[in-house]
Amino acid sequence: MNNQQKVKKINFFILISCLFLTSVLSSKTFKKVNSQDISILGSELLSIEDIVANSSLEFPTPLIFVKTKYTEKELKKNLSLKNVSISRQIFPFGLKIFIKTRTPIAYGEKFIKGEKINGYIDQEGFFIYEEFSDKENIKNISSRVLGWKEEHKETLSKILHSQKKDDIEFITINYLPNGFLILEEKSLKTIFLGIDPEIIDTQLQIICNIKNQLIEKNILERIDNIDLT
Repeated sequence: MNNQQKVKKINFFILISCLFLTSVLSSKTFKKVNSQDISILGSELLSIEDIVANSSLEFPTPLIFVKTKYTEKELKKNLSLKNVSISRQIFPFGLKIFIKTRTPIAYGEKFIKGEKINGYIDQEGFFIYEEFSDKENIKNISSRVLGWKEEHKETLSKILHSQKKDDIEFITINYLPNGFLILEEKSLKTIFLGIDPEIIDTQLQIICNIKNQLIEKNILERIDNIDLT
């Protein structure tokens, strides 16, 4: 057998191998995936039942037809997750779901159709449902957020972050039904902020300045409330 014949034989073998591999991969991608083919990484809090119940996933369905990006958005929103990544896998066959949960730093309370829902709030102002929260991170929580709404997240995040850089400790962050914001600080007690989220940065700076001045003058115990509306 000359070199030319050897090359042809090798090329033929490569072609057959590629066709075989393509056929196998194609059949695998169209193979129907079931709930037992799901693996969850990054959290032990969520079950496969939670994933199915909080997404539009239906089983059995061909692996190639699973809408990974759409399902990621659903799970992230419905389960209050920080991040979700879903990948289709052929070997081993199934769906692999990587999950990053949120860390609760305050108790939370919101209302849906008049019903009070208990949960927790993370540093970015997101609401975490009680059943999906990491109980290991709530032992030292002492603050609470009342009347949480989606529209309050940005302002709430600024308030929660302000406690890190300033010597401020908010015990209660209370949103009334009309959006009026009332804070309860450990030393300054009740602080009225009103309904304008555009001035929250200025208000938080004023709170810090007031507390520092009152500490210097040793008159904190005389404060009943502060009105910054």
